[in-house]
Amino acid sequence: MTSAAARVGAIVEVAGPQIPELLARVEDRLAELARGHGPVLAQHAGATIAAGGKRLRPLLVLLAAGPQGADETQLLAAAAAVELVHSATLVHDDVLDSATLRRGVPTVWSQGGRELAIATGDLLFSRAFAELTAAGSLEAVRALSRASSALAEGELLQREDAWDVTVSVERYLYRCELKTARLFEAACELGALSARRDTGDVAALGAFGRRIGLAFQLLDDVLDVAGPESVIGKHRGTDLLDGTVTLPLILARERDPRLAEMNLRTVTTPEQAVALCDAIEATGALEQSRARAHAMVDEAKADVRSLELAERQRAALELVAESVVARSA
Repeated sequence: MTSAAARVGAIVEVAGPQIPELLARVEDRLAELARGHGPVLAQHAGATIAAGGKRLRPLLVLLAAGPQGADETQLLAAAAAVELVHSATLVHDDVLDSATLRRGVPTVWSQGGRELAIATGDLLFSRAFAELTAAGSLEAVRALSRASSALAEGELLQREDAWDVTVSVERYLYRCELKTARLFEAACELGALSARRDTGDVAALGAFGRRIGLAFQLLDDVLDVAGPESVIGKHRGTDLLDGTVTLPLILARERDPRLAEMNLRTVTTPEQAVALCDAIEATGALEQSRARAHAMVDEAKADVRSLELAERQRAALELVAESVVARSA
C-alpha cells in the first residue's frame, strides 16, 4: 500500500507544473482566511485547516478545471471553499462523536469544548461561501450549497440509522452519497465551471467526482474493519462502536446467521469491536465491498474518457480514481 502523500505526489506530477503552484496558493489563502477572525477562532480554525491532510478535494477542483482557460480568481476561491466546507464538517463531526483526536491531533472539541468547536465549524462554513460569493459565480455558490445541504441531510440520516443493523444497502449508499460523494461532485463541478465548460461537461465531471467519492467512503468503511491502525489512525471497529452500520456489516449479516441476529449495542469495548471485525472479515464481506468500490471507480474512469480533455488532465483524473482504490490495496 503506497502512502497517501506518494499517491497525491504522483497525481500532481502527471497533472503538470501549474498544479503545485496553484495548490500552494490555495494553501496560502486557507491560512490567510483562518487568521482573519480573532486570535481564539483563528487558532482553532487554523489548526483544523493545517491538519486537513491530502487536500484531495481542492486538487479535484484544479484538475477538473484543466490546464487552460480557467478564471483563476474563481478557481482558487472554489478550491479554498471546498476545503473549508470539508474542514467545517470534520469539526462538527468531532462534536457529535465526542472525538478527542483526528489524524493524531487533538480536536477543537477536546481542547476548547462544544461551543467553541461549533463556532469554529460555523466560521469555516461561512468563510467558504463568502469566498465563492466574492469570486462572483452564482452557479458555483449553488453547487456548493447543494453539497452542504446534502452533508447535513446525510448526517441526520446517519444519526437516525445508528445501531440499526437492518439498514438496507440502498439506504447506506444514499447516506454515503450525501455525506461524502456530493462534496466530491461539487469539487469537480466548481472546477469545470471556473473553466467555463459546457453544461454536459460540468455534469460528466460532477458524476466522476460523485462516483469516486462514493468509492472513497465504501473503502473507508472497509478500512475501519480491516485497516491497520497505523494507516487509518484509529482502532479497528471504531465506527461499529459508535453504532454506525456500514456496508461490510450489512453484507456480512446476509452471509452469517449469527451476525444477522446480533445486537450492535452489545459491542461496547475495543476488544469486542475487533472480534466483530474478524467475524465480518471471515464472511468475505470485505471483498464484496471492495468489488463494489472498484466497479464505481471503473465507471468514474469511463466518465472521464467520454470527455474531450487534455491528455495530462485525463491521466491525472484517472490517477485520482485509482488512488481511491489503492487506499485499501
